[in-house]
Amino acid sequence: MTSSSSISVFDVIGLVMVGPSSSHTAGAVRLGLIGRTLLGVQPEEALIELHGSFAETGRGHGTDKAIVGGLLGLDPSDGRIRFSFAMAEQVGMRYQFVDVDLGEEVHPNTARITLTVGGQSLTYLGSSTGGGMINITEVQGFAVDFTGKYDTVMLISVDNPGTISVVTNWLRELNINVAFFRVARQRRGGDAVMIIETDQAVPGEVVERFSRLPWVRWVRKIAKIEH
Repeated sequence: MTSSSSISVFDVIGLVMVGPSSSHTAGAVRLGLIGRTLLGVQPEEALIELHGSFAETGRGHGTDKAIVGGLLGLDPSDGRIRFSFAMAEQVGMRYQFVDVDLGEEVHPNTARITLTVGGQSLTYLGSSTGGGMINITEVQGFAVDFTGKYDTVMLISVDNPGTISVVTNWLRELNINVAFFRVARQRRGGDAVMIIETDQAVPGEVVERFSRLPWVRWVRKIAKIEH
């Protein structure tokens, strides 16, 4: 898993700007950051599949370096993003880029990213929709829909009766208002995913409390994207 040594426009942009295109750079960084958050730790390996405009022109705009930078935990305004390949090598994170065709219904600035650590993997699909904003549409095979405009909790659990009320009641006790709540499942009685977007940040201890529930597979807190 290696990277190209060619120099793009992204290499010569100053430290203040993240690159020539917010969709290809700032949004791409956030796609990487979301994956790192969902995984919960620094990935050891990353398979990054680029679709549409990302595949056609993304490397020239620094999309590849931006996604890797996000996976390393860098902010979109961090000037070190242009050195992200070298930084990945320093921490031992291997990565591979592959161009793919995900179909006409998929946004042209889309990446499907598979992250691996300790033998465990996470796959998600996300798009950079403009102005540095993103939209995540699939996680671990579940159809989802969240943008990072709100503080978000993502929870995968067994599809048991009463799970939604437990989660919402705990949030109500903390006076946390739910802006959007979405539930999806692959089959009845199987696993289900909850996407909970809130007007207030959810304290870390609540996420830990959710994780101790016997029917919860895993839970992650995703901080609101700031511009």
